[in-house]
Amino acid sequence: MRISYGMAATLCKKEMDGLFAYRYAVFVERLKWDLPSGGNGLEIDQFDRPDTFHIMAHDVRGKLCGCARLLSTTHDYLLGSVFPELMVGAQIPRSVDVWEISRFCSVALDRGQSKRQVDIWGCREVMAGTVACALEVGARRLVGVSVVAIERVLARLGVHAYRMGPVMDVLGHTVFAFCIEIDNKTLTALGLNSEPVINNSFCTQERLPYFHHIA
Repeated sequence: MRISYGMAATLCKKEMDGLFAYRYAVFVERLKWDLPSGGNGLEIDQFDRPDTFHIMAHDVRGKLCGCARLLSTTHDYLLGSVFPELMVGAQIPRSVDVWEISRFCSVALDRGQSKRQVDIWGCREVMAGTVACALEVGARRLVGVSVVAIERVLARLGVHAYRMGPVMDVLGHTVFAFCIEIDNKTLTALGLNSEPVINNSFCTQERLPYFHHIA
């Protein structure tokens, strides 16, 4: 698996369309989430902005097999703008060192993997790439909104994660707000140092400094 991450403004249309098509196949077709669509089998929402960071996992054949998205909480983001009720009156995070993780998954679409199966090794690699990207943009904490099943995944990954509010039913899904601390526990669980070593050999000059690959 090869993990790459970069700001949307540095990615070409072909790369972005491939990512949005993958997200549509996973979240809309497989998981049956009620999400906005950009049409033509692409899953895009208002948070897919030029300043959004995307994390992508490719297998040895170059096929997408995982992804995640990072949004700064100093701008509009999913928890703060769409699901603030999950915080139950608590202050909505707004800080340069707090970023939101969303659209996190590790699914190989051509392996007949059911939606109940979890590729925990793939999840670990995608989360490691996400945290490495988060460290580069100055994040020390990740927040997010997800279905309760993600709690079991985070527990198996061994990261320092916890709920920020109660579980609620939203549009037929049981969801909650969570936090991942980017501390020694999380970095150790993901095999990262506080200063992750990034392999830039795949980078092109026009993508630097906001596009990296981890071999």
